[in-house]
Amino acid sequence: MKPHIPSFALAAALALSASGLRAAPNPGQPVPDTLDLKNAVAFALENNFTIRQARERIRQQEGVEIQVQARQIPNVSAAGSYTGNSRQISSYNPPNDSSWAVSLQARQVLYAGGGVTASVKSAQLAREAAMFELEGIINQQLLAVRTQFYTVLLAKEKIKVQEENVTLLEQQLKDAQSRLGAGTVSNFEVLRAVVALANGQPPLIQARNDYRIAIEQLRQVLGLITNYGPNATKVPEFVGALEVGQPASYQLTDALAAAHANRPELQRLARLENAGEQTVKANRAGYLPEIDLVGGYEWVRSPVFSAAWSNRLEGWTAGVQAQWNIFDGRATAGRVIQARSQLDQAKLSLAEATLSVEVQVRQAYSSLIEAWELVQASVKTVEQAQEALRLANVRYGAGTATQLDVLTSQVALTEARLNQLQADYGYNVALAAMRQAIGLADEFVRS
Repeated sequence: MKPHIPSFALAAALALSASGLRAAPNPGQPVPDTLDLKNAVAFALENNFTIRQARERIRQQEGVEIQVQARQIPNVSAAGSYTGNSRQISSYNPPNDSSWAVSLQARQVLYAGGGVTASVKSAQLAREAAMFELEGIINQQLLAVRTQFYTVLLAKEKIKVQEENVTLLEQQLKDAQSRLGAGTVSNFEVLRAVVALANGQPPLIQARNDYRIAIEQLRQVLGLITNYGPNATKVPEFVGALEVGQPASYQLTDALAAAHANRPELQRLARLENAGEQTVKANRAGYLPEIDLVGGYEWVRSPVFSAAWSNRLEGWTAGVQAQWNIFDGRATAGRVIQARSQLDQAKLSLAEATLSVEVQVRQAYSSLIEAWELVQASVKTVEQAQEALRLANVRYGAGTATQLDVLTSQVALTEARLNQLQADYGYNVALAAMRQAIGLADEFVRS
């Protein structure tokens, strides 16, 4: 398959679409009557707590960027002072018992050794890294939503299989009791049917409990809060089926290339590495002088007249200020060493993450192959188990097979059906995991 273009804009759009969300959780949300996978994905995009926290980190980084950019534009400040004193110590003639001054000053950095520009670029790259972090978290959380939704469907179907199994065991018990009344079987066969029916109840009970737990785990990953009124116990009707169509076609080399190009985790670390390079430049600027353009306007009390506002001196001030820390006790050298170490750590993190992504893709590729093979094998097994049960019932009716043969065939069919459900579930999960491994967004988000 062809590599997919990185969906950096996707994360930006999702972040902006949810910018109106408050960080505080809602006290409760209505439970829908029905819930399918597409609506579950849409709900999680707006309410999943991990996704919402990632959006907040983007907002935080935007604030950092604004703060750093402040040195690129003029800074305007106002200052004022008032001093009261004894006339005996006044330096003015005639003596004054008070003095005041008001000033308005603007300052613009002209040269800072490239530190300001580097700091701004570093902040911009950090914000882009936060956007890629959001995209990666969305992919991870929506994979969790899909997996958990499939788990709910699996648990729901397992209940049906176990209920059908109990129904057949009940029918076999009735048949054994009828045969006992007709004198064609012994009480032993009735007793064995009773035991078989009793053994069929625990799996059904466990399946129902698995279903309830799967719903709660899905509710958690969705961010669905239902702690009030009827919503506390309401359960939606889950719409969907664990269907498997034609197998997806992936080539390992293409999948690895797509992961290198698309995985937002790698894009994030690459941005952080670039940001680290800019941070080194910003810290090295401490070796160079800083030159500022300064201008302002001042109002001061006239030393001759009264302290009234009308009796004042005022005028413009303008100039250039320069500062150069010739020796700062190696503080700048220490900051540069730290920045270079952080840059090296970022490079190592990127290399480590690249290896981790490659291993994840290979594992997902292998798991997808295994899942499809299990699907094919399970379909054949169910067909064979159904035919074996049919033949066992025919032979038992003709008196050429025992009740044990029928019960054994029934157990085998139930196991085959459960294995088929598990295989279908495994394939759907493996396919979603493969898409996430190569950096593709959830198909409902892309649509």
